[in-house]
Amino acid sequence: MDYRTFDKNNHDEVTSLFTAVFTSSEGEKEGRLIGNLASKLSSNIDNEEIICFGAFENESLIGSIFFTRLRFNESILVYMLAPVAVSTKHQGKGIGQSLINYGLSELKKRSVNVAITYGDPSFYSRAGFEPLPENIIQAPLKLSMAPGWLGQSLTEDPIPTINERPTCVKEFNDPVYW
Repeated sequence: MDYRTFDKNNHDEVTSLFTAVFTSSEGEKEGRLIGNLASKLSSNIDNEEIICFGAFENESLIGSIFFTRLRFNESILVYMLAPVAVSTKHQGKGIGQSLINYGLSELKKRSVNVAITYGDPSFYSRAGFEPLPENIIQAPLKLSMAPGWLGQSLTEDPIPTINERPTCVKEFNDPVYW
């Protein structure tokens, strides 16, 4: 498997992947919603606020993940992992976990302190994410599924308590995703 850091030129293939994967697993409405989110995110990849990685097999995109910056007044680097997609025919082979671990490794190289995600605890716990109470780090918007707020320290220190609500990239600043 070959991993790559994407830029805006990967917009079409990333959007197609996310739309197809979420349509297949969650239905047409969710496919459009997450496909649209992936389209907006991939149009604005800058490798600082929005980072996107892809997994390729034989030059075909089979998985992709986004990391977006959460901003606090404090000088701490926190990124949120979401969304993640692995092509339907490649699911169940550990590609998603492998891609997440690759992305986390890349974030560590960038001196990121904490990675957060909002999703299925049973899936993300396999990549080291643990439940993250909002009295430690709050979500940018009100959560509809609090048990899905997960985090992990990317340093040897525990996740610090941050007593402010972060801001997220504009693409995620919509209650529909929370």
